[in-house]
Amino acid sequence: MTALQVLSTGPLATVQDSGRPGFAHLGVPHSGAADRTSFGLANRLVGNRESAAAIEVTLGGLRLRADADILVAVTGALTTVSVNGSPVGLAVGTTLRAGDELSVGTPRQGCRNYVAIRGGVDVPPTLGSRSTDTLSGLGPMPLRAGDELPVGAEVDDWPAIAAAPADGTIHQVTVLRYSPGPRAGHADDPELLRRGLWQVGADSNRVGIRLARRADSEFGALRHRLDAAELRSEGIAHGSVQLPPGGNPVIFLADHPVTGGYPVIAVLDAAAADLAAQLTPGSTVRFRNR
Repeated sequence: MTALQVLSTGPLATVQDSGRPGFAHLGVPHSGAADRTSFGLANRLVGNRESAAAIEVTLGGLRLRADADILVAVTGALTTVSVNGSPVGLAVGTTLRAGDELSVGTPRQGCRNYVAIRGGVDVPPTLGSRSTDTLSGLGPMPLRAGDELPVGAEVDDWPAIAAAPADGTIHQVTVLRYSPGPRAGHADDPELLRRGLWQVGADSNRVGIRLARRADSEFGALRHRLDAAELRSEGIAHGSVQLPPGGNPVIFLADHPVTGGYPVIAVLDAAAADLAAQLTPGSTVRFRNR
């Protein structure tokens, strides 16, 4: 069986597929790839089914060695992808020969890359998914140096294209489009969300992005309405923007809990949720109402 050997992982590398939907009533998060667009593109570039398991790399540092010829593609954050030390390009189908080493560098913008292998990563599924869920602990452990990743057979047709042009623009402000959430009325002034700039906190992860006002912002944190009724715990959708009592919003990503008791004042659209998954600590965010 064809396999890839993990030589190094960087800060975090996990196996991710399209997630494990349908278990929220049991308290099991959806999980899956945080940036769904980049994940799907990586699979398309190698001719996989879009749900096939791939490797999600956080902040670079992944190195793999192939034990047989195989087609791979790396998408996502703006970074340098190399084979045997020579750059090969981002969002490009690349053939690894037996013994070749693939490396994913530290991103210049963004934080997550996706490494798709033709056939998918064939680790044992849990509740129908091969995704690592960092909140519940379900799925395979995060990758470690020395792991061997077997290659599966989740192939579709051969790729229609060999490359997808990547946007190399460095954006100073990430604009996140949203629709008002079901509990927007629980904020004293919901319009404050889209006024001024927000900054990503260091305690952000696959569960959620924590925001605070930039130090130079003329606007303050959001506040709960004093006359708003206390909420019971209720379901939370991917991309929900929740408002804790401190007034600093939290954007929920792939490993978010299935319920929460704080008001959801906004919900990001699908493209914005993928952009949020690429935010790094210190990044600047502006919200825009659709």
